[in-house]
Amino acid sequence: MEVFRPDVYQKSIYDIDYMKLKNNGIRCLLFDLDNTLAPIDITVPDKKLQDFFHYLEEIGLKAIILSNASKKRVTPFKEKCNVDSSYHSHKPFKKKYKRILEIYHFKDTEVACVGDQLLTDIFGANRLGFTSILVNPISKNDHLPTKINRFLENRIYHSLKRKGLFERGIYYE
Repeated sequence: MEVFRPDVYQKSIYDIDYMKLKNNGIRCLLFDLDNTLAPIDITVPDKKLQDFFHYLEEIGLKAIILSNASKKRVTPFKEKCNVDSSYHSHKPFKKKYKRILEIYHFKDTEVACVGDQLLTDIFGANRLGFTSILVNPISKNDHLPTKINRFLENRIYHSLKRKGLFERGIYYE
């Protein structure tokens, strides 16, 4: 069950202490798109999200959108937020994560992954030794595969709580 436990848990991307991550050696942040950065029905980023990515760049953190969504879905966020991206990433499989390490020359200890799902974002990050950061989903609307994942995640959440490893709503860094 440890492989599903996030290293950090915060309410949203805006509640994470990015300077603390940077001071702890993180140089790259991989962000999930759907229900982490934006609800699934929003097709372009708002000004707040664009300003957020500008802030990360200003403090010297490389931000990349790592999404299982299509190129058509990811591209407007990539372009408007001026970040690199990977679409059809097949999280939690390791291939795209490893490719990012190769392209950008990061060590596993220099990467943090931010997402709203245990089965894709947290499991994928933990499998590679990245810092895993869970945030609450922005919206209750999900695509069908994610709805299935959420059902399975609820069972994992209950198991983690029973073992005293994690509880939703109790945030930590």
